[in-house]
Amino acid sequence: MFDSVHLDHIVLRAKDAEALSSFYIKVLECEVERELPIGLIQLRLGSILIDIVDADSELGLQGGPPPGAGRNLDHFCLKVKPFKSERIMAHLRNCEVDFEPLRELYGADGYGPSIYFYDPEGNKVELKG
Repeated sequence: MFDSVHLDHIVLRAKDAEALSSFYIKVLECEVERELPIGLIQLRLGSILIDIVDADSELGLQGGPPPGAGRNLDHFCLKVKPFKSERIMAHLRNCEVDFEPLRELYGADGYGPSIYFYDPEGNKVELKG
C-alpha cells in the first residue's frame, strides 16, 4: 500500500509553549519554521515538524483543558543518523537534560540503540539509532 512512511509531524499541546519550544530548539537543535497568532509554533527538525500549541490559545482551547496529570502520549520516537551515543549523551548533559541509560530496543527497523528523556511538559522522547 505504501512505498515510504516517515513521521510528518507531531502536535504537542503545552501549558508553556515558549518554554517547550525553547527546549526543543536547544536540545534537538530545531529551527522555528513559523509562528501563527492562533497559538501555534512550528519547529523544523529535518524532514518533520514538531508543532507546539499553546493550550490556552484559540487553537489550543479546541483540544480541551491544558495537559495535566497523566500522559496523553506514551512517547514519540525520532530516528536519528548518525547515532553517536556518547556525543548525544554529552549534548543532553550539556543541556541539563536527564536521560535514561542507553538501551538496545526494538523499533520499526528492528533492534537498535535508544535513549529516552522527558521534555519540560512531561512528554517522553526517544532518540533511536
